[in-house]
Amino acid sequence: MALRTRLTEKLGITHPVLLAPMGTIAGGRLAGMVSEAGGLGLIGGGYGEEVWLERELAAAGNRRIGCGFITWSLAKKPHLLDLVLAHQPAALMLSFGDPRPCASRIAAAGTVLICQVQRRDHVIEALDAGARIIVAQGSEAGGHGGGRSTLALVPAVVDLVARRAPETMVIAAGGIADGRGLAAALALGAEGVLVGTRFYATLESLGQEKAKTRILASSGEDTVRTSVFDAVRGYDWPDGITGRALRNDFTERWHGRERELTLALDSERTRYQESAASGDVDTAVVFAGEGAGLVEDVPQAGEVVRRIVAEAEHALRAARSHIA
Repeated sequence: MALRTRLTEKLGITHPVLLAPMGTIAGGRLAGMVSEAGGLGLIGGGYGEEVWLERELAAAGNRRIGCGFITWSLAKKPHLLDLVLAHQPAALMLSFGDPRPCASRIAAAGTVLICQVQRRDHVIEALDAGARIIVAQGSEAGGHGGGRSTLALVPAVVDLVARRAPETMVIAAGGIADGRGLAAALALGAEGVLVGTRFYATLESLGQEKAKTRILASSGEDTVRTSVFDAVRGYDWPDGITGRALRNDFTERWHGRERELTLALDSERTRYQESAASGDVDTAVVFAGEGAGLVEDVPQAGEVVRRIVAEAEHALRAARSHIA
């Protein structure tokens, strides 16, 4: 069973399902298992820890995987791009920043450039950089993102890309946690999906068990887009980009009181760091999207890929019954 799209042809994969490169969560083992099941796993380069990256690239073994970076953070550690490209990844994904300064090095390595976008101007930058795959990320996504919803953003990006660079393809992200999401994305004109939260809650994920348990117990209403976790961790994100995370005691105390948090950072940062180190998810962040409400177990990653594809095929066949 397989769903063939331009994405599967471009990346040489069986299924149009990509693992979102979740920082500190999407390690080499998880990425490798997604690829082994026929999708493409992307290691989460995050803010760029060299020792961590080397370890997780090794953990992927000889499986064909890719990697993703936060673009503005990578600009501070540009050598990490060469480190990853030396491993000959199938693709490299850049998010949240101008990809053009890195594009020529990625192209010279023969690696497919994927750019994640949240707005029209991001799309133009990505196309100017030579991106061959664009991820249209809706605000339902876990982790960092913008303010446009997936349902409206994806077809708008599909149309813009078709006019300007028809050889480039679009995939959808944001709130997609099962095969119905993949089927919907294909109906919107996307060539596949990028999935995060559903893979967070898998056996191979590097997420803490308490975090996975919290995701299982959560719904979309239990998430919030907020900047308080970035503030307390000392990360200065671009304007308009917030992180969707599970609500907890920390968001209840500080979300909506960001100015007061700034004044209390000295004490709050110490308390937060202690909580994060101990795995206290009542205080520490668990980035998860609105798709958390569709996550009901913690299976192997390969099983998730197989389920998504089977469910998508079923949904697409069922949809045909509505055509007179």
